[in-house]
Amino acid sequence: MSDQAQSDEFPLISGTQEEKLEDGIALCLSGGGYRAMLFHLGVLWYLHDAGYLRRLSRISSVSGGSITAGVLGTRWSELGADDPSTAFRQHVVSPLRRMAGTTIDAQSVLGGVLWFGTVSDRIVKRYRELLFGDRTLQDLPDHPRFVINATSVQTGSLFRFSKPYVADWQVGRYPNPRTSVAEAVAASSAFPPVLSPVVLRFAASDFSEDLKPLFGPPYTRAVLTDGGVYDNLGLETAWKRCKTILVSDAGGKMDPDEEPAVNWASHSLRINSLIDNQVRSLRKRQIVSAFKSGLRSGAYWGMRTDPDKYPAQSRLTLPREKAGELAGVATRLKGLPDELQERLVNFGYGMAERAIRSHFDQDAHAAEQFPYPRGI
Repeated sequence: MSDQAQSDEFPLISGTQEEKLEDGIALCLSGGGYRAMLFHLGVLWYLHDAGYLRRLSRISSVSGGSITAGVLGTRWSELGADDPSTAFRQHVVSPLRRMAGTTIDAQSVLGGVLWFGTVSDRIVKRYRELLFGDRTLQDLPDHPRFVINATSVQTGSLFRFSKPYVADWQVGRYPNPRTSVAEAVAASSAFPPVLSPVVLRFAASDFSEDLKPLFGPPYTRAVLTDGGVYDNLGLETAWKRCKTILVSDAGGKMDPDEEPAVNWASHSLRINSLIDNQVRSLRKRQIVSAFKSGLRSGAYWGMRTDPDKYPAQSRLTLPREKAGELAGVATRLKGLPDELQERLVNFGYGMAERAIRSHFDQDAHAAEQFPYPRGI
């Protein structure tokens, strides 16, 4: 990472200017396909039950986490109903569960090969049909701030979608964007190489704030890939803003491989996994170090974290071997059976409870049972 990138994008903890941080709580949702989407749904469910969902000031997401965040953001106004529990199930849980039962990646790739249109166009179409309709970024709430993150293939920077603006720090800001939520989520979850890139075209006049050296064509034709390529925890935009950070990491399990494939395709996928694993580990260490030093408060939990290492007592049983199985679910947008969906939701719920009660708020809601009776 260059010195310029460190200073402008993700400053080292030792260089953080604390006076600029807000008192609010930020939630970061990582990538990981439907596995992440459902794990994070469980996390949101716990935060809802614990009374923390309404206390969030920022939700930053990448990839599969952006699917969950996009549904929460576009249904936020529906959650203030007289029966909040029913409203959460109806407006957040139900659409995500329907999505999780539908395969869209393989169909979109096949459609892009056999018919006109790109793979990304077909993914956007499916997101519109299944989740978001014609909702735009202007349909997100003013509070909390939802930030859906993609990666610019052109500039190598984070490309941020939010209600106030779309931005690439090397290009500029497009205020009050009418970009569809389906396009933003598709860009954020454009897993390379098969679902990437997503190409969005903007007019030069759209970028009218904080213009940077790369402003103008060809950079107003944004070529975007998965947000996890740049920031696999969705951490950056939250870290620079908030004193309290809750990080939900649904990164998959990476096992040793005694005889890795040597053909170029399989080898490339293995190398990409190694890079992702290394960067994720570095960011995790940075988060934990900041918590220990007092630079930040909050909690981190991940699918690969041993549940038994959280000291808080819990009535929710999280067997280590079953947690390992769930962490190994493939990173796909491939339909999952109901039983596996429920286990992933329960896993996210239980891990959020343990981490928050262990390292952030020991008096937080102590759940009596999982959302679904089968456990994990």
